Amino acid sequence: MIIGLTYDLRQEYLDMGYSELATAEFDSLETVESIENILQSLGHETVCIGTGRSLTERLVKGERWDLVFNFAEGLNGVAREAQVPAILDMYGIPYTFSDPLVLALTLHKGLTKRVIRDAGLATANFMVIESQYDRPAETLSFEPPFFVKPVAEGTGMGITAKSIVRSRDDLPSVCRELMEQFRQPVLVEEFLSGREFTVGIVGTGRDARVLGTMEIHLLEKAEKDIYSFENKAEWKGRVEYSPVTPENEPLIMDVERLALSSWKVLGCRDGGRIDIRCDRFGKPAFIEVNPLAGLNPTYSDLPILCRFFGISHFQLIEMILSSAIERVKKSYGEFQEIKSHTSEQKRYPSKTADNSDICCQKVAFGEAA
Repeated sequence: MIIGLTYDLRQEYLDMGYSELATAEFDSLETVESIENILQSLGHETVCIGTGRSLTERLVKGERWDLVFNFAEGLNGVAREAQVPAILDMYGIPYTFSDPLVLALTLHKGLTKRVIRDAGLATANFMVIESQYDRPAETLSFEPPFFVKPVAEGTGMGITAKSIVRSRDDLPSVCRELMEQFRQPVLVEEFLSGREFTVGIVGTGRDARVLGTMEIHLLEKAEKDIYSFENKAEWKGRVEYSPVTPENEPLIMDVERLALSSWKVLGCRDGGRIDIRCDRFGKPAFIEVNPLAGLNPTYSDLPILCRFFGISHFQLIEMILSSAIERVKKSYGEFQEIKSHTSEQKRYPSKTADNSDICCQKVAFGEAA
């Protein structure tokens, strides 16, 4: 197959003047090259497409691919992760990971928690504060301590030591500060003071399964009590991870059951993570879903988790791709039909005019995303 890769390369955004914080979710060249090399080792031809804008330019020129391995985060708006999948849907090109509906929903933490709650799954009490003129201290139906974060950011952005608010009087100023910095509503939750886990999942619907569960331990140098942006960025000196299994601890069975149920309820596809945290009584509750999980082979949570359970980065990417292919087969029939469909359009080979390889460093970008 010819597989395109869509992604946002962090260094290229930094070179255009975007800040370190604004590009925190974007990928390194190491990640892109690692995924590309694995796909090639599996026998596929690859084309590094890059950003959503580069994707649209190539599509307009008539370029097509049998499938796109999409891990583009997007830029601008609460539905930014849905931008590339929406374009691919419009052109009828299959791709890995979740569809635009799921990616738009799950980036909004408040809407996600409403779906989880309405499905009868455990999640902390919460309220979305839409405006600095709201009065959360007067309207919240639950008691402090509270946990406050932007409603639509990833990688722990906006989560600091200030995120734990221990009195109603302090809540308005913390909410206002986050709104001013991130220009979006904030989520106020009941603070869960128990253990924190992340659960790796691969597959879609009935075929989804747990890869393993990893517990997150904060070390002495870490910001206390929270898996914050700084703790994630400086994880080597602040965080310790450990594998946990239902065989060794019955609680993990409940954690994994909740995670897998949440994955299915939200309609996530192919692979990702669910974050779970326990309350002070030890009961697990849904925190967040990452349907477009980081795939850096060295420092992303999902690959770290997989290593604990004997799953290499190669195997992880292969499982994600296999899930996507099997899922697409159910929609299109045999994959040959998809190839026939896409081959009706012009497909560019992965060579430049002078017959040199198009590598990830030379991907068409050059425009503000």
